[in-house]
Amino acid sequence: MKIYKDLYWSIISPQALFRAWKIFEHDKRKKPDVATFSLNLEKNIFDLYRDLKNETYKHGPYKGFWIHDPKLRRIHKATVRDRVLHHAVFQVLNGVFEPTFINDSYSCRIDKGTHKGMKKLAEMIRAVSRNYTHPCYVLKCDIRKFFDSMDHNILLRIINKRIKDVRVQALLVEVVGSFSSNQADLFVCKGVPIGNLTSQIFANIYMNEFDQFIKHELCVKNYARYTDDFVIVSSNRNNLAELLSPIRNFLNYKLHLDLHPKKVEIRKYNQGVDFLGYVLLPHHIKVRTKTKRKIPKKIKQRIIAYKDGQIKEVSLFSTLASYCGVLSHANMYEFTKNLKNMFWFWLKE
Repeated sequence: MKIYKDLYWSIISPQALFRAWKIFEHDKRKKPDVATFSLNLEKNIFDLYRDLKNETYKHGPYKGFWIHDPKLRRIHKATVRDRVLHHAVFQVLNGVFEPTFINDSYSCRIDKGTHKGMKKLAEMIRAVSRNYTHPCYVLKCDIRKFFDSMDHNILLRIINKRIKDVRVQALLVEVVGSFSSNQADLFVCKGVPIGNLTSQIFANIYMNEFDQFIKHELCVKNYARYTDDFVIVSSNRNNLAELLSPIRNFLNYKLHLDLHPKKVEIRKYNQGVDFLGYVLLPHHIKVRTKTKRKIPKKIKQRIIAYKDGQIKEVSLFSTLASYCGVLSHANMYEFTKNLKNMFWFWLKE
């Protein structure tokens, strides 16, 4: 195992902080808090640098709000100053841990993502079923309240196995400890905020322990994970059922996590497997019925907003292009054609 002992300067140097700022502000320049921070950019960055250099940095409070994604989620937004640091921390931690991740972990990684995760599952089903001619089953699981349940001590212990720089360790205690969910108690601090960039790398570091267990101790070949959703494909239903006990035990005792009791299922491949927003069936892929219903409604809302002057034309067409991109990964040619026709009809009304 490679050990890293001198990483603090890589995070806190003015060059690293200005680089983090450039990445952070790229698509947020018009946000009021970002614009305010940029008015005194050099002073703000050097103030942050001095606090980090003197080891007096304290993470600020979060602003909470709700979004539909598509289910209701509580997002916690840090200050701009803290989010710039999050980017600097992310760059270093990602460089340390990315080489340790398995190939079939698809969340928040370069050249991965939902579409590649879905296509990998389709590829595994096709291989195990020998091109849909033999029995094939998929175990699909979800972890209950994953981000709220991540144990701070376990997360920091995993990180500290590789990073031996005491100043980085102390900084991560400050960043991780800046948030605590309602799953925490007097004795155990739990939870990372969904809105933080650092939460993405923390999630992958945390769940990499599980990935390694699946691949090397349970010797599972056909496995893929996206954040807290994971699937295992096998030709034998009983083998999948037998995996549930060691999986639950590892998650419970090693990571203090629980499988969601209503989101554990074993399905025949020809029943359709719902994964990462798509339903995989023999020889074709669909988007969820709920998504099919939602897309036209969202498009119409955006057209109304455009006609009312609330959004610009480029934003409207970006929305259409985004939905067409989602549909392009499924066998949805007719639906996409009809959607474009409806778009132009509503636009000209």
